[in-house]
Amino acid sequence: MWPADIEQKAREIVTDLTARNLKVATAESCTGGLIAGALTEIAGSSLVVDRGFVTYSNDAKIQMLGIELATLAAHGAVSRETAIEMARGAVFHSGADVAVAVTGIAGPGGGSVEKPVGLVHLAAASRKGATLHREMRYGEVGRDVVRLATVRTALELLADISQQA
Repeated sequence: MWPADIEQKAREIVTDLTARNLKVATAESCTGGLIAGALTEIAGSSLVVDRGFVTYSNDAKIQMLGIELATLAAHGAVSRETAIEMARGAVFHSGADVAVAVTGIAGPGGGSVEKPVGLVHLAAASRKGATLHREMRYGEVGRDVVRLATVRTALELLADISQQA
C-alpha cells in the first residue's frame, strides 16, 4: 500500500518504540491521518500507536489539541508555533511518550506569497519536554507528492524525537 521507503521507516519506528516500550501519537492537518496510517500498516503497531488526531480545522486544533486561539490569530494554522503546539498538545491529550504534528498547504490552491503551496511545518515533542521543528518547502509539486513527502519527513522527525524520549 505504501512506497517501500515509507513502509521501511515506519517498520523501524514501530520496532524501536516497541523495544523501548514507548507510545506515539500523531496530530495531522494536511496529511489527514496518513502518518498514523503508515504506522498502523505495520503488524504489531498496536503496541506503540496510542492515537491519531486529524485536526484539519482550526476549531479541531483548539478543541482536540488545546491550541491557543492567540497562536492561530498571530501566526496562522500553518506556522512553526502552531505545529509545535500541536505536537505538545498531542502528547498532553494522549498516553503517548512522543508525538509528531504536521500543518501545511498541500495545494493545489490555498497558498500565498508568505505561505506558498508546498509549505509544511512539522514538529515533534516528547513527554520529557524535548521539541523539534522542521519547515519544509516542497514546492508546487502536486497534492499527493506534498502529502507523501510530508509523511516521509514526519517519520524522520518521529525517529529523531524518540531518541530523546
